Amino acid sequence: MRKFISALILGLSWPVIGAQIDFNLAGTPAGPLPPGFRPALAGAGLPGQWSIQTDAVPPATADPKVTPPIRQGVLAQTAVDATDEHFPLCVYDGYTFRDFKFTTRFKLVSGFIEQMGGIVFRYQNPTNFYVLRVSALGHNIRFYKMVNGTRSTPIGPAVEITTGTWHTLAVTCEGTQIICWLDDKPAMPPLNDTTFATGKVGFWTKSDAVTYFTDASVNYVPRVPAAQALVDRILEKQPRIVGLRIYTLNTNNATQAIASNVADDVGHPGTDAEKSAITDGKVFFGRGTDTVVVTLPFRDRNGDPMAAVRVELKDFFGETEDTATTRAVNILKLMQDQITSTEELLE
Repeated sequence: MRKFISALILGLSWPVIGAQIDFNLAGTPAGPLPPGFRPALAGAGLPGQWSIQTDAVPPATADPKVTPPIRQGVLAQTAVDATDEHFPLCVYDGYTFRDFKFTTRFKLVSGFIEQMGGIVFRYQNPTNFYVLRVSALGHNIRFYKMVNGTRSTPIGPAVEITTGTWHTLAVTCEGTQIICWLDDKPAMPPLNDTTFATGKVGFWTKSDAVTYFTDASVNYVPRVPAAQALVDRILEKQPRIVGLRIYTLNTNNATQAIASNVADDVGHPGTDAEKSAITDGKVFFGRGTDTVVVTLPFRDRNGDPMAAVRVELKDFFGETEDTATTRAVNILKLMQDQITSTEELLE
């Protein structure tokens, strides 16, 4: 469930007026992974086995000596592959985060080679991500990054982690600053790293460790997509623009607005003009009431159309198709100077 909140993330000086995603693992029935989650594997070995199971979990805000545990849903990794460089992951695909606090409760259940649990964040793919993990057998908490499949030197202090007990693990990211938390206390001094600016979040285990997770949530600052940020910048500098939209092709090969000066336009389908601009590189001209409309191909650094731009301008006496197109092309050039690839546009 996603809800909008105004909050101050603990331990940081920056106010968050944003959103929160509660994964509601506790309320998910036993069975397959809930929508939005997918398993992944870093390193070697067999895929992990992720599912929703039920377990006795003490209420997070209650005194465990007074309030008995209740049975609720937990995300469980139950594979027992003893391969050393074996990292089963479960990634939330629903959003790409920039500044956020990701929190979960976890329990180390078993493991002969390893007894570990952790979280991944700013995840790009199975070979590029950050990790914060704890080890009962190693008596430590560690942060490290995986870059193109190579692990960095782990950072973190010695700690005692009990098995069969629920703990809390969290990470806060603001820009390049990373703060790691264990049981609601900072686990190490703040870190700074510039490798990954955004990414997904998820859950991590190693080797034959069986680990449970529940009560997971992300408090985050919603990101402005790159395409929308581009539209906003252009409109700020070009007050005579009446309308500005960017269209791309979706998975059904239909055009869809991904950015607009009118928020409600985003997600709406385009016309044949936008599709032809993308597929054939054509330019289209039209007139509205006191306006002119030009649709052009938005080209990448190689000159290939990657999107369509629909520019609506205030008309003036004597406006022709050529003059309108020239005005629109000049606006498009400003946009193409700032974003030169599909990856940048869709970020």
